[in-house]
Amino acid sequence: MSEPTTFTMETLRTATGAELGVSGWIELDQQRIDAFAEATEDRQWIHVDPERAAAGPYGTTIAHGYLTLSLLPPIIGQIFRIADAAARINYGVNKVRFPAPVPSGSRIRGRARIASVEEVSGGLQVSLAVTVEREGGDKPVCVAETVVRLLA
Repeated sequence: MSEPTTFTMETLRTATGAELGVSGWIELDQQRIDAFAEATEDRQWIHVDPERAAAGPYGTTIAHGYLTLSLLPPIIGQIFRIADAAARINYGVNKVRFPAPVPSGSRIRGRARIASVEEVSGGLQVSLAVTVEREGGDKPVCVAETVVRLLA
């Protein structure tokens, strides 16, 4: 992982298409999966019952897709920085897919590019195309277009 790509509000206006880099690895161990299950009340056996999951389709428990999605802010924070924004707000997600599972104990990381930059009242709206991969995996575990509002 390298230093985050840093923009100002002014330089960001012409940055559509810019590749932002790759984040560091984040481990999704069973403790994190269980904590997410408790926080969201999503205690489906495929996530929290290692014994039953061992006989299931993946041979182990897997992380919730929404757990992977919830890690986009720290992933993006490692690779994208705005030097002069007064505030950075997660505004939403345009599209999300989970093409592959994340087995418990896996490590994931993300890469992103700037899909679009639009002027909005009080600042800029930036859409980021993010791809999350699993170490050793052959396809992405999450592909999303997330939207961030930057206030001047």
